[in-house]
Amino acid sequence: MWMLVLQRIFFDFLLDFVFFPLWWYTDGVKQAFLFSLQLFKDGNLYLAPGLWLKNIFVPMFGQNDLQGRLVSFFMRLVNFIGRSLALLIWLVFCILVFCIWLILPLAVIYMFIQSMF
Repeated sequence: MWMLVLQRIFFDFLLDFVFFPLWWYTDGVKQAFLFSLQLFKDGNLYLAPGLWLKNIFVPMFGQNDLQGRLVSFFMRLVNFIGRSLALLIWLVFCILVFCIWLILPLAVIYMFIQSMF
């Protein structure tokens, strides 16, 4: 009886070891992509450059005179540019996280082989 249990555990271990790369590059890639996409969406919700662009001509603090409109326009323009640049940096970070996911197993195997020779 114990021999059957040990054989089953050993067989499951071998199957997991063999099918791990298959999972990593199929379903794992899908999950990593969806995770990276959700990270980007969260960054977009947090920074909201589209909201600043949508309200670019709305005067701040209800000042409808020319000076109030000019100050509001330029403040919102600077805010939009800064938030767009921050979102671009966040996008690069999200792509980097996804690429690390793809490269990580290959890097581990490469380092393992390098350490053997």
